[in-house]
Amino acid sequence: MIAKPIELSFEGVRVNLPSQKTYDQLLSSLLDDLGHSPVDLDELERSHGSWESYRGQAESLAGPSGFMLFALVDHGAWMAKVGSFSRSIRVVLGNPALAITMLQHDINAGLFAPVEMLLVEEAGNSRLMYVKPSSLMVVEPNAELEVAAQHLDEKLLALAVKVTSA
Repeated sequence: MIAKPIELSFEGVRVNLPSQKTYDQLLSSLLDDLGHSPVDLDELERSHGSWESYRGQAESLAGPSGFMLFALVDHGAWMAKVGSFSRSIRVVLGNPALAITMLQHDINAGLFAPVEMLLVEEAGNSRLMYVKPSSLMVVEPNAELEVAAQHLDEKLLALAVKVTSA
């Protein structure tokens, strides 16, 4: 017997921050904070036997804003193969020490952790966008999750403002 899917509608809140920086400057600023090489969370987990040890190592890998780089998806590179598109890159970032503050209250929040940003080149300038994590994670009443997700919202906004500012 096939299980019937259960659907739950919700609205995400997209945040856009235009920047006077060039695309390259914006990407460089973001990676200077996150790190230039993605962190391998699977290897990190395998090399630490306790949460305390794992968390300590994860926190040491986080940049000044408290996040680390997990992955880059260069949409602009592959899209150039089908025509002339602006450069754009999707950046996957997070921190297990932050993620646990939400996932301990609702494991379903893991669908949106880690978080993502999109950097886009526009007419010599650039733009950074992301979806506010709390708008994705808190879809049913859950006060503890809401507090933790709003803390993530604040940290992510601070990072976005920092790297987009001239």
